[in-house]
Amino acid sequence: MTFDEFRRSTVHDTPPAGLSTPLLALWWDARGDWGRAHAQAQASEDAVSALVHAYLHRKEGDLANAGYWYRRAGRVPPEVTLDQEWAAIAAELLR
Repeated sequence: MTFDEFRRSTVHDTPPAGLSTPLLALWWDARGDWGRAHAQAQASEDAVSALVHAYLHRKEGDLANAGYWYRRAGRVPPEVTLDQEWAAIAAELLR
């Protein structure tokens, strides 16, 4: 799936089949369902899920918690908008 296909899929009521857990989290976030997105991000303990988890807490405004998850992901908090971060993470995961 390309980034553009993924982005367009967020207008539908259900996510496309076969998305990874971190991509599902981003998909639900794009749909405005932070709770479902957060549940997906918490479902795995790998670095990619930690990155999505960090992004979600940054979006929530809980920067201390976000910082913890960025460290777990081996990343530093980005100096970009939330939309730019969402797109960068999604593009990275779809490569």
